[in-house]
Amino acid sequence: MFTSIRRILLFQIAAVLALAGCTGIMDDSPNFAIAIHGGAGTIERDNMTPEMESAYREKLTEALSAGYRVLRDGGTSLDAVETAIAIMEDSPLFNAGKGAVFNAAGQNEMDASIMDGRTLEAGAVAIVKQVKNPIRLARLVMEKSPHVLLSGDGAERFGDEYGIIQMPEDYFHTQRRWEALQEAQAEEVKERGTVGAVALDQHGNLAAGTSTGGRTNKLAGRVGDSPIIGAGTYADNRTCAVSGTGHGEYFIRLALAYDISALMAYRNLTIEKASRAVVMDKLVELGGAGGVIAMDAQGNIAMPFSTSGMYRGFVDRNGNMAVKIYADD
Repeated sequence: MFTSIRRILLFQIAAVLALAGCTGIMDDSPNFAIAIHGGAGTIERDNMTPEMESAYREKLTEALSAGYRVLRDGGTSLDAVETAIAIMEDSPLFNAGKGAVFNAAGQNEMDASIMDGRTLEAGAVAIVKQVKNPIRLARLVMEKSPHVLLSGDGAERFGDEYGIIQMPEDYFHTQRRWEALQEAQAEEVKERGTVGAVALDQHGNLAAGTSTGGRTNKLAGRVGDSPIIGAGTYADNRTCAVSGTGHGEYFIRLALAYDISALMAYRNLTIEKASRAVVMDKLVELGGAGGVIAMDAQGNIAMPFSTSGMYRGFVDRNGNMAVKIYADD
């Protein structure tokens, strides 16, 4: 009798567990989330017209919403990152793609990278001059070549083989960036900026991507941190996804994006503590400035920056959206 009762109880428990699995009652798979940035630097309310601020917020919201829809519809974190970054590359507001700054020779040279946190595969391009969306070419390098980083004419020829859209160089010539070059050459000031995204999809996979035009008045051929895996971009499902913006030379010297991951892996720090330790302490102590967007495998988001502002936004794992510009937003 007791044996029969025991069998019945075990059967009922098994049925409940099976039902829970089917309905998601006991499903502990991670929720999805996305975060983006449009560059960090001297971004202050006093220097921003209401119209310009509105334009930035609208474009950030557009990019963020598009990336989030990819995740919501079951798409991959790589797709979401590529989608969000491409929208910012198509806007003259940001220093990437259409809005890329000029180097000292009066040319636009662009860099980008993308990384898959599931496989640790990555792709990057540097010093491309005619690629409409460098982030798309970076992903192509990752998926269709045996390499991680291609540069210059070789990268553009590779993209042309796969139908990557290329534009005449005057497509990237915006008056705002041209005037910034004249000012920089007169005052020896180097404007900088970058766009990037990190995402966690419904499959539990992280991805990160970054795209930039570099620094205004940079030497021709200069490569910053954005296409350097571990410096400006990094993603590992075991720890986090990171995209950075700021003084690229310092990011490279610190292996900044990877250092955040390493602090989580080896010292068991949270995403918030690890990213702040690197951005607010190590980077500043070395003499650099900038910020990151970072996300861990549970969808927790950190966005530390040491400048007066950083264009940024997120949709967290609970579906809450925010777009911010200034330090006190």
